[in-house]
Amino acid sequence: MSIRGQELQAERDFSEGKPDVQRLRPLRERDIEGYLVKRVALMGGEVRKVQWIGRRGAPDRLVMLPRIEYRLAGDTKPALVHPQKTLWIELKAPGVKPEEYQLREHARMQALGQRVFVVDSFAGVDGVLS
Repeated sequence: MSIRGQELQAERDFSEGKPDVQRLRPLRERDIEGYLVKRVALMGGEVRKVQWIGRRGAPDRLVMLPRIEYRLAGDTKPALVHPQKTLWIELKAPGVKPEEYQLREHARMQALGQRVFVVDSFAGVDGVLS
């Protein structure tokens, strides 16, 4: 079962009050990173891990997505276009919030027109990429 499937099953079991007989390990930042990389690859994009020299608190992932056009059968014009975009993503373990210095750096980048997101779940990845 995939990590996403395990997460969904654990949520269903918890909501139904089932005992935690076979406890899954808690999700980690690397699980969410793996999910992000797979989803972006399926969209034809790439994820790069970024190291900043002399810059504390900057996002650590750069997501590059291509322009995608969807056409209906027989149509010459695209029915739906997803523009090419670049996103900065700060990944966190579930429930972990960014530090104050990270939020300041994100705000500085956003003021310069950059798209910066903090993601701590599979649903967060899906939301950012939609």
